[in-house]
Amino acid sequence: MSAGKKIKHTAQTAKGKAEEAAGKSVGNERLVAKGKAEQIKGDLGQAGQKAKDAVKH
Repeated sequence: MSAGKKIKHTAQTAKGKAEEAAGKSVGNERLVAKGKAEQIKGDLGQAGQKAKDAVKH
C-alpha cells in the first residue's frame, strides 16, 4: 500500500471516529451516522489497498 493512500484512509477513519464521538456527546444522531459512514469509507479504502497489495505480491 502506498504510504500516501494509507495515511489518507487512516485519517479518514480517525475523522469518522471523531465525528461519531462528537455526535454522541451532543446527542446529534446525524453527526453520529456521518461519522460511522466516514469510518466505513476509510476501512473500505484500506481493505481495497491491501487487496491490491496481495495481488501484486
